[in-house]
Amino acid sequence: MILWREWLSCVRKLRSACARTSTFCWMVLVLVGLSVRDDLAGVTSVVRVLGLQGRTYRRLLYLFHTPALDLQKLTAGWIRLALRLFRPVRLGSRLVFVADGIKVPKEGRKMPAVKKLFQQSENNSKPTFIFGHSFEALGLLVQGPLGHIACVPLLSRIQEGLVFSNRDKRTLLDKFVQLFLSITSLLEQPALVVADALYCTRKVIRPLLDNGHHHLITRMKSNAVVYRPAEVPRVRSRGRPRIYGDKLHLRDLWKQTHRFQTAKSPVYGERQIDIDYFSVDLLWRPVGRLVRLVFVRHPTRGRIVLLSSDTSLDPLQVVAVYGYRFKIEVGFRQALYTLGSYAYHFWMMAMSPISRRSGNQHLHMKTERYRTSVRRKMLAYHRYVQLGCVAQGLLQHLALNFRATVWGLFGSWLRTMKTTEPPSEAVAAQALRNTLPEFLPTAGGDHELKEFILQQVDVDRCPALRLAG
Repeated sequence: MILWREWLSCVRKLRSACARTSTFCWMVLVLVGLSVRDDLAGVTSVVRVLGLQGRTYRRLLYLFHTPALDLQKLTAGWIRLALRLFRPVRLGSRLVFVADGIKVPKEGRKMPAVKKLFQQSENNSKPTFIFGHSFEALGLLVQGPLGHIACVPLLSRIQEGLVFSNRDKRTLLDKFVQLFLSITSLLEQPALVVADALYCTRKVIRPLLDNGHHHLITRMKSNAVVYRPAEVPRVRSRGRPRIYGDKLHLRDLWKQTHRFQTAKSPVYGERQIDIDYFSVDLLWRPVGRLVRLVFVRHPTRGRIVLLSSDTSLDPLQVVAVYGYRFKIEVGFRQALYTLGSYAYHFWMMAMSPISRRSGNQHLHMKTERYRTSVRRKMLAYHRYVQLGCVAQGLLQHLALNFRATVWGLFGSWLRTMKTTEPPSEAVAAQALRNTLPEFLPTAGGDHELKEFILQQVDVDRCPALRLAG
């Protein structure tokens, strides 16, 4: 009961996102189901794993569509809770966030925002084109008591597929910046974002610098062009002084071998590996200011150029922080295959079926009633994914901060298990699943929640209550 007691005390901090007590109780049921289910068949798997009555299926669907569960309050409450539960990684005074996109296959022809998406991957088992939803996700880098670094998912939103107005000229990067600034406005702290080469653009860096002096660490494209600062003339002539000096190609800077230094790789998980690197501050015209470029030669990963909009960072710090970008990929894998955070199947019956060559769905010629229905369905998708982020974050909290207890209640065996290190989300979910019979009958001592759960459970199909009895 130690794990469930801690789990429930954290969930109670999100009570303000629910307009009614019954809504909160339904939300607790969904979070319990997402945390312990062993199959990823959408809402039906929640009904099965908790042994709920069949009528609860419609009630659970309604939870994702009702405005009584406020998505903005849920997101804000989870972000504030994550900062209390974990010890964030800081670079100076800045919180470190990780950003990336994920494309989730969806075959429904009556699902808003489903479009044909291109996937770029070196894995030949991945199809080049899929139909699905395109998400932008943000995570917070945190450090456990033993020094283990993890990426806690904060939010994930669909950013492509719908055009409500033909006057809306925002790109995917513009929407990402708005998403990120909405988080930093809640925290009121300077932040640093780590992202891949897609985000190495003026559309991202300039708004971050202009709104709170936030910074970006990313990978530079190999064909980029930079400039030396112009020399200040001894005698000033007429006109505006020059800003940009000599033009330089990144590929030419690799030839300056005398500037490289050798050091131990600061990337996590790498030992006894030496890298060659050097850094230089140059002007990049899209940003219009000095940026720090770090050239790295890795013995197995090849060559890479990293860009930091903060020129005060040490080059090895830039390399180490960019190495943690892969943590969000690990989080995506857990979200897809352990929790099923993207395993929703909400169709919109009034929607016109999409074609197999469809791109964005343009809604500016549709009726206001139809547009309202689409917005309602999109909020349902986002509520489902946001609750998945909360459930995954709570499993990470138990794995990092209750390591010994989780391993003690795991009750199974793994070939690679190391009880001296924090377990994965799958191990924490198994520990919760093993102690579920103790939680359902008592519900952590909360009388209203206990009574609510017992009313929804089918005693004949609930193994937890049978074992407890």
